Amino acid sequence: MNETLPLFDDGAVAARKLGARLSLLLIGDGEDFVTRPVERAAVDFEGLVGDRHRGVTRKADSRVPWYPRGTPIRNTRQLTLVAPDELALIAHRLELPTVEPSWLGANLVVEGLPDLTALPPGTRLHFPGGACLAVEGENAPCRHAGAAVARHHLGRTGLDLAFVNAARGRRGLVAWVERPGDLVAGSAIEVRVPAQRLWGR
Repeated sequence: MNETLPLFDDGAVAARKLGARLSLLLIGDGEDFVTRPVERAAVDFEGLVGDRHRGVTRKADSRVPWYPRGTPIRNTRQLTLVAPDELALIAHRLELPTVEPSWLGANLVVEGLPDLTALPPGTRLHFPGGACLAVEGENAPCRHAGAAVARHHLGRTGLDLAFVNAARGRRGLVAWVERPGDLVAGSAIEVRVPAQRLWGR
């Protein structure tokens, strides 16, 4: 057979370099899901130093149903990223005055990128302190985060479930550390988005 595979050049999106800002840095070093703001923190190959989600591996959960629960797997969810405009949209959908990033256990609040949650896997975020984070993918909303929101609005019922629908496609990203370094609140971020094309098979 002499057929060759098509190159699929049509519809490809070229790689881009964008700018953003780390408007808020948070760490989860308590006993619950909630994070707190810090001015500076280090990241190493295990994640954010001192954060409860750090580790080279993690236990498989409902997000990876192809493994038995509790199976040790690589931790590609070391840090979570959210955007203020997307949090504002979630709050609007829930008819709440605000949804704070700390309630959702977020580590980085990133300003200046449209549609943060839609950034493709493989995107790299480079920080002045040498750190580089690799985007693994979208952080799907869950009832656990919804329950954290509900605890701040005790007069409302059903917020844990309502959050899942309101935050779909706007919950932010999960990432892992590709290069250790320092993160500083307020610093610039160089965002390198890889070339993309749709795999339609």
